[in-house]
Amino acid sequence: MSDSSTKNLNPLSIFAGFIPWIVFTLVAQRLAADGVAWSALLAAVMSLVFVIYGRRTSSPIQLDIYSLVLFTVIAVVGFIGDHRVDQWLYEWGRPLVGVVLGLALLATSSVRPFTAEYAKQSTPREYWDSPLFRRINLVLSATWGVAIAVMGAAAVLVTVLDAHATGTDSPYLIDFLLNWVVPIGLIVWMIHFTNTYPDRAERNAEASSTTA
Repeated sequence: MSDSSTKNLNPLSIFAGFIPWIVFTLVAQRLAADGVAWSALLAAVMSLVFVIYGRRTSSPIQLDIYSLVLFTVIAVVGFIGDHRVDQWLYEWGRPLVGVVLGLALLATSSVRPFTAEYAKQSTPREYWDSPLFRRINLVLSATWGVAIAVMGAAAVLVTVLDAHATGTDSPYLIDFLLNWVVPIGLIVWMIHFTNTYPDRAERNAEASSTTA
C-alpha cells in the first residue's frame, strides 16, 4: 500500500460539500434582492444537514461548518435588514461569499486542510500523519481555496462592471463568461486535479526517494 493512499479520495465528495454555496448562488440569482435571505436560509439548512450527517458518521466536515456559519449570518442580516441591505447582499454579499469561503480554505490549508477530512474517510489511520499525506492535502486544500476565491472574484467583477455600465444593455457576453464559463471551467479542472494530483505526488516522492 502506498504511503498516502489518497488515490482513493473521491473529488465528487469534495464537490458535494460546495452544493449549499452553489444552491445559494443560483437561487439568489433567480429571486433577486428580496430573496437573498431565503436563499441563504436554504443553504444554511442544507449545511446543517451535512453537519448533522457528519457527526453521525465521523465528525463534521470543516467546509460544512464554514458554510453553516456564513449562510446563517447572511440569512439573519437579510431578514432583519431593510431593502437597502437586501440590495447590498444581492449585489455584493452574494458574490463575496465565494471570496470569503475561498480565502478561509486557503488560510487554513497549512494547519487544517479541509480535504484531509475527506481523504481520511478512505485512508487507513496509520497514514494520516505521513509527510506525503499532509503535503498532498495541503496542496489540494490550497488549490480549492484559490479556485473558489477566483470564482467569487469573477462574480464580484460582474457586479463592478454592471455598476459602471454606460448604456442600458448589460454586457451579456462578459457576464456569461464570468458567471458561467469561469466557474464551470474551474470546477471541472479542480475535479480533474483532485483526481490526478495524489498519484503524481506519490510518483514524485517515490522518484525522489530512489535517487536520494
